[in-house]
Amino acid sequence: MTTGGGRRRRRARRAGAINEINMTPFIDVMLVLLIVFMVAAPLLTAGVPLDLPRTSSAPLNIDQKPVTLSIDAQGRLFLAESEVPDAEIVSRLTGAAKAGLEERIFVRGDKRVDYGRVAQVMSVVTGAGFKRVALVTESDKN
Repeated sequence: MTTGGGRRRRRARRAGAINEINMTPFIDVMLVLLIVFMVAAPLLTAGVPLDLPRTSSAPLNIDQKPVTLSIDAQGRLFLAESEVPDAEIVSRLTGAAKAGLEERIFVRGDKRVDYGRVAQVMSVVTGAGFKRVALVTESDKN
């Protein structure tokens, strides 16, 4: 025994703080997000459902998303996914075109629609001053 008022030693703690991160909840959340995005990704590219003609041309390499006009089998016209009356084509296109008359305009026509209807829409678009108008087709896998 020591005399003279010295301090007593305290026992070292056996149950200290745990300094590890539990990864199980993090992995569970990431797997749920992965499944949600895998299911939702195909739904984001839907747009107006069309049966496009097939060609053997190569796809275009573009940096930004172009303005898309779609013509369904009944001849109705859609800008992106909203239906547009023929009288409002030019006003809606100029509102949607960020680059003005230099904006790339894609015309998607269902293969069952009359060719005259596609030509009519393209003439209205080019008559409004848009210079970069293109037809969209699906690539032929054969």
